[in-house]
Amino acid sequence: GTDVAALTAAVEKAGYKAHLRQETPPGVAPTVSANAWWPVAVAAVLSLPLVIPMLGMPFGADWSLPGWMQLALATPVQFWLGARFYVAGWKALRAGAGNMDLLVALGTSAGYGLSVYLMIAHAGHGMPHLYFEASAVVITLVLLGKWLETRAKRQTTEAIRALNALRPETARVRRDGQERELPAARVVTGDLVVVRPGERIPVDGVVAEGASQVDESLITGESLPVAKHEGDKVTGGAVNAEGLLVIRTTAVGAESTLARIVRLVESAQAKKAPIQRLVDQVSAVFVPVVIGLALLTLLGWGLFAGNWETAILNAVAVLVIACPCALGLATPTAIMAGTGVAARHGILIKDAEALEIAHKISVVAFDKTGTLTEGKPQLVAADAVDGDRAAFLAAAGAIQTGSEHPLARAVLATAKAESVQLETAAQLRAVAGRG
Repeated sequence: GTDVAALTAAVEKAGYKAHLRQETPPGVAPTVSANAWWPVAVAAVLSLPLVIPMLGMPFGADWSLPGWMQLALATPVQFWLGARFYVAGWKALRAGAGNMDLLVALGTSAGYGLSVYLMIAHAGHGMPHLYFEASAVVITLVLLGKWLETRAKRQTTEAIRALNALRPETARVRRDGQERELPAARVVTGDLVVVRPGERIPVDGVVAEGASQVDESLITGESLPVAKHEGDKVTGGAVNAEGLLVIRTTAVGAESTLARIVRLVESAQAKKAPIQRLVDQVSAVFVPVVIGLALLTLLGWGLFAGNWETAILNAVAVLVIACPCALGLATPTAIMAGTGVAARHGILIKDAEALEIAHKISVVAFDKTGTLTEGKPQLVAADAVDGDRAAFLAAAGAIQTGSEHPLARAVLATAKAESVQLETAAQLRAVAGRG
């Protein structure tokens, strides 16, 4: 196999970071930082005083700040909050590629550098028009796009956290005829795990002893418990309803069904939407073209018009205009809006690609129970042969008092709603899987 160190070095040489995947412990979910909003807020607060004077210009108002104050506001946005674009752009450059971060770094640096130059060059001749606000606002908008993308991912991360919470941290293992509580991570394939009524099943396995009803709604969406007997497969995270089960372990940890589902969601999160991949592909060609156009603009205006200050200004304009802040903001905003609306309606979208190609859907297949229905059975008709409905419900309800089955609860709920006095039943016994 390939040496891990060599593989990591190759990935880092290409401008990316790599590390060995660590298995997430039970009950702990990978998190997407909830504090990622503060760089956007700080950038907006620092950029706003630079933008406000522009709002007064159409009305003839001059609210321009002194040059040194504009410099003080723009510098933290450019080199502190915008540092991520320099780092990512430099890595892309080293890898011989161009990406959106490189364009942002080039365009905003050009605007910032030009403003510093104009401020110094015209120090004794009044304050010229500066362009600090353009650089600061571009960085703020792209940071906003990154935050919106992170926020959309956090909605899916909540689903991962909910799945991880279903993993029991301990298991009751039977070894050498003795039962002992062990951390779930120490259970191995072949171990016999004892699961009592009402407990979550800690491992994937096969029923070795006992019979019960198992709630597998987390996997199948089916709200009604499923009968399990010896030889039937069970899934870790499902709830054992009524009987004692002894389960022979077939999969634990990273190989369990629950862990594979979590990995699937995490993998989906890491994927870029096709439109974002297209942007990166275009950037690989677009970046050198933009730099070439900026150089041509600089040389054209400088050599033929003779005004190098105007030449620099126009070259910088090419770089700033080429900043893809619209793409950096529009794609994450669309993804966030789509996933957010879907989440409010109980729909979990696997990844950005699924959302993007959803317009091609022509057929939708629904799981009925718990999706189109509430998953809570109700008694809609009860016709007694002799016509005595109350006596019929009293007898039926008496039999169902010893069961926790959803259909039994439906009968009892109807009897209670109609104020039926239940009879007393003796020698009740639930026979699993027999209806």
